[in-house]
Amino acid sequence: MIGLNTLKPAEGSRHRKKIIGRGVGSGHGRTSTRGSKGQKARSGDGKMSYFEAGQTAIVRRMPKRGFNNTAFRKEYEIVNLDLIASKFNSDDEITVAKLKEAGLVKKGKLVKILANGNVDKKFNVSANSFSKTAKEKIEKAGGKAVVVEA
Repeated sequence: MIGLNTLKPAEGSRHRKKIIGRGVGSGHGRTSTRGSKGQKARSGDGKMSYFEAGQTAIVRRMPKRGFNNTAFRKEYEIVNLDLIASKFNSDDEITVAKLKEAGLVKKGKLVKILANGNVDKKFNVSANSFSKTAKEKIEKAGGKAVVVEA
């Protein structure tokens, strides 16, 4: 009868782990199966994938190409109209400082107003940028959208 206590792996399916560096008598002593001397016999042999010994690596032989915009890009913090409508009253003068005070802007660098939500109150909003529809919605409600340079 077969029980869980009698189960064994199939014959030859499991191999004994190679134990190295445990004396000459083990058969894997002395050089521990690494051969003799040289870079690969030393510890910490792992080389980077782009390493090409003494020759200049291809990464360094190839020219740099393309344009990187990181030095010139402008990162805007986004505030939607529905958030402004929920935090401010009608006829309020809304600036970047007031948006930061209300907790709608964290860093307070550049602020862009987007048109998510409806506006039924009259606002005068001053920000660094507006989406086209946000500007239209603010003006349709009787307010002003003023672009302020940073």
